[in-house]
Amino acid sequence: MNSLTGYYKNSPWPVECGGNKRQKIVSNGVLNSKNKKPKVITKINNRWNVMFVHRNQGELFLGGTMPSFIGPKPFGWVQKINPDDLSVIEETPKLKCGDHIWCGAIAVNQDGNILKVNGSYVHLLDNSCNVIKEKKLSVNQAHNGFLILSDYTLVTKDIRLTNDDESTLTRLDSKTLETIGDPLTLPEPSMGRIASLFENGIEYIYIPGKQKIWRVIVHNNKMEIDYSWNPFYRHDDKKQGLAWDGCISDDSIWFMDNGDIETVRTIFSENPNGRFESFPQTLDWRLPAPWEGKVRLLRFNIKTGEKYSCEPFSQQKGGIIAPPLNISKHKLCIVWDSINGGIAGISYNDKKFEKNWEINIRPTMQPIYFEQSNELVINHFDDKSDYLVVIDVLEGKILSKVNLRTPMANGMFLTPGFNNDVLYCSTLAISKVSW
Repeated sequence: MNSLTGYYKNSPWPVECGGNKRQKIVSNGVLNSKNKKPKVITKINNRWNVMFVHRNQGELFLGGTMPSFIGPKPFGWVQKINPDDLSVIEETPKLKCGDHIWCGAIAVNQDGNILKVNGSYVHLLDNSCNVIKEKKLSVNQAHNGFLILSDYTLVTKDIRLTNDDESTLTRLDSKTLETIGDPLTLPEPSMGRIASLFENGIEYIYIPGKQKIWRVIVHNNKMEIDYSWNPFYRHDDKKQGLAWDGCISDDSIWFMDNGDIETVRTIFSENPNGRFESFPQTLDWRLPAPWEGKVRLLRFNIKTGEKYSCEPFSQQKGGIIAPPLNISKHKLCIVWDSINGGIAGISYNDKKFEKNWEINIRPTMQPIYFEQSNELVINHFDDKSDYLVVIDVLEGKILSKVNLRTPMANGMFLTPGFNNDVLYCSTLAISKVSW
């Protein structure tokens, strides 16, 4: 059972990051990975694997797209996966995406059906991967994930960068895909995924824009921008890049900037997004950053919009492709620099930040944190293979480092498994590691 109103009640992890606040916290279960020999299953499927979600206990779904930057047209897909060996039980037909290539998302709605947003399409699927309904969104652009709100409506947003038009929020009935009200045009283009908070009877959506963090209030049949809360996070795009997703925690929303790296800029320089006549040489996230600044950790007070920030790492031209993870009970935020390398635990108190520890690894993806055992799981790419690394967040020490033998790292999602295990998604491969 979960406390996520809009989702399937039997699922402990029905949506990316485990919930609309994007906290990525696993509240039940532990790995106890120290001194244990891990068991690894890796499947190379040559797809862009994005995320796993749970339905019922032991019922696992995988969603993704195709890395078809040239050649055959891309399509979205969902698979029902055997959690024991990662074999495919059921699979959708090829799902339309408007020929856009971007990761998108899946989730399990209140009825137990699977929702998928990919490119400029939304699909509603049953638990055998049959298509119940298909909907083309009004904005011809790749959409960057979605959330189901407390009133069971689905909200999604197209992804745009600094030199593009404004982004649009679209709201649908999560059970029928019928449009709810008019789409809301935002004041700026927006790259990062949305987060939401239901508080005192009001549903808020938080969106990182080009220069500001925006807040939207959700009403019965419309959405409106809350102009009383729209703090700046950047001014000079030669010094700092755009923010990815926010994490709502400890009366704040947390971001890292420097996210529109050359890979992302290249993909969104074309429409359909990510489609090229010849393969571009700028799809490597390790390329030097197109700005001068260091990665920043940014914290905004949910009530006042007051901003606090720090630069956790010493190297200039930092860059990331996934957001931070905050652990409110320890007043500790986990941050990293994917381009230069390094992961750190940053403690905070009121307006002050202090680095507790730093480890020399190269993470890129959305981590998860096992609350009961204080174990953080994230990846490390060594230019040859991707690894899963388990870190004791209080000590800042590696407890386990596991070679997945996967050829490529990116910013996709980790998901807790059903029994002391972690599920991994990346371009070309999926993995399961159990301890």
